[in-house]
Amino acid sequence: MYVVPPPESGSGSDRDLRVYQTWKGSNIFFLQGRFVFGPDVRSLALTICLIAVPVTIFCIFVARKLMDDFSDSWGVSIVAVAVVFTIYDLILLLVTSGKDPGIIPRNAHPPEPEALDGNMDAGAGQTPQLRLPRIKEVEVNGITFKVKYCDTCMLYRPPRCSHCSICNNCVEKFDHHCPWVGQCIGLRNYRFFFMFVFSTTLLCIYVHAFCWVYIRKITDSEHTTIWKAMLKTPASIVLIIYTFISMWFVGGLTAFHLYLISTNQTTYENFRYRYDRRSNPHNKGVVNNFKETFCSAIPPSKNDFRALVHREPPLPPRSVAGGFMSPNMGKANDDIEMGRKAVWADMGPAMSEHGTNNERLHVKDGELGELSPVVRTTVDEQSDRPGVHPRRSSWGRKSGSWDMSPEVMALAGRVGGEQNQNRGGSSSGSGLVTENRHS
Repeated sequence: MYVVPPPESGSGSDRDLRVYQTWKGSNIFFLQGRFVFGPDVRSLALTICLIAVPVTIFCIFVARKLMDDFSDSWGVSIVAVAVVFTIYDLILLLVTSGKDPGIIPRNAHPPEPEALDGNMDAGAGQTPQLRLPRIKEVEVNGITFKVKYCDTCMLYRPPRCSHCSICNNCVEKFDHHCPWVGQCIGLRNYRFFFMFVFSTTLLCIYVHAFCWVYIRKITDSEHTTIWKAMLKTPASIVLIIYTFISMWFVGGLTAFHLYLISTNQTTYENFRYRYDRRSNPHNKGVVNNFKETFCSAIPPSKNDFRALVHREPPLPPRSVAGGFMSPNMGKANDDIEMGRKAVWADMGPAMSEHGTNNERLHVKDGELGELSPVVRTTVDEQSDRPGVHPRRSSWGRKSGSWDMSPEVMALAGRVGGEQNQNRGGSSSGSGLVTENRHS
């Protein structure tokens, strides 16, 4: 058994790993990815015991005694049918549980956005926000379906696909997640699931019927009442009660899925959409629906769990209306979503050595003490505006420092010169006043 470990950043052995070793779902793999199970695969042991233990009791305490009451061929056939039918039922259980139910591989990156957020004004100094539509309409065989975007798998789910919260995967034609088999039931294993449930129902009927046959044999051979005959075979009483209760569960489940197959529905669709209130676009008629379930070819798996993992190149920046959106801007976006204001101190290391015409302006770790009041006020106003990002056309990172644009530096120099003149005039004025006082 292989349980997928949590991903480790900076691992240097990614090229030697296989898909099942880096799988982001909650699945558990056996035999190096040849079998894929759900995270609750341990419940499979309980299901096997609930099937194998009663049949073992039946073969030892009931079928073996019936071999003496029937001819050699009939007596042996009772035990043989019980054993073969049980093995067949357990094989269907393992195939249903260990088979890929139709998992859709998740994307490494979200799809390209198709529209801009109309609430953002690029001319107001704000970066236009790309957005993905939550629901899209697709046409299949002349019928329009609405498909939803899955944030976890970063893809648009095909029609009849849903995301299983237990296995953490999107599954094609998702029916339900069965805790008894420890696996999702979907496009690729639904046929085996129904055969397992149906064969379990037949096995319960078989054991239940031959327990009554054995009690009847005791009644006829000893000329006693049926109640006294039942007391002589307590194993038969236990099996009759057990199989009767089981038949209500698995028999009812078989009848329910026969109805779903005849109408071409899934359990998820039946409970969520209720196609009986409106026309079902997937219904092709009873005969064609059964043919689609049992006679159509099972599509191959879309996942090669034993394939080597290939490292994908990083996602390039996207051009948007004169600006661009890069993965490196995630820090500022997270701050805006969390309610923090975008400040210059969060945009990188120390900003230092700014200036033009061989004049340097030193700014330490986002402090703006050396800037003129006008420039400082302008920057403060911009940083106080929520959702404002730095314009890359005015600020650019070069060799670990931030260079101010010539326009900003010209404004700083002009305002700084005016302040120096004012300071000089005020100094000379104060000197004249002092001289007059001394005189």
